Amino acid sequence: MPGFLVHLNAGVTCSHAGMATPMVTIPNVLVMTQPIVVQTVPWTIAGCVLPAPPAANGPCVSGVWITGALRVTSYGNPVVLQDSQSLCAPSGTPMIVSATQTRVFGM
Repeated sequence: MPGFLVHLNAGVTCSHAGMATPMVTIPNVLVMTQPIVVQTVPWTIAGCVLPAPPAANGPCVSGVWITGALRVTSYGNPVVLQDSQSLCAPSGTPMIVSATQTRVFGM
């Protein structure tokens, strides 16, 4: 399904409201003056409120995107879309894209 491209300052959190940030962006491909993010880049998560073991299996410290665009790539890697699927470690919950640019979308 098509979705808007995710960029550096998009609102991305873990399922427990921890702020997610990409470790690397593609600086020479911009949407709305922000560099885009590709699927292969890991994300760091800070501020997750999920309790540590034995109460739960958190807090989330990193995340990866499992799916990306099928038709839009940058340097051979799929770009991350607003509806891309992800996984946080160690909790196993998804990252959530709550806000991104709304002009450029991909499939």
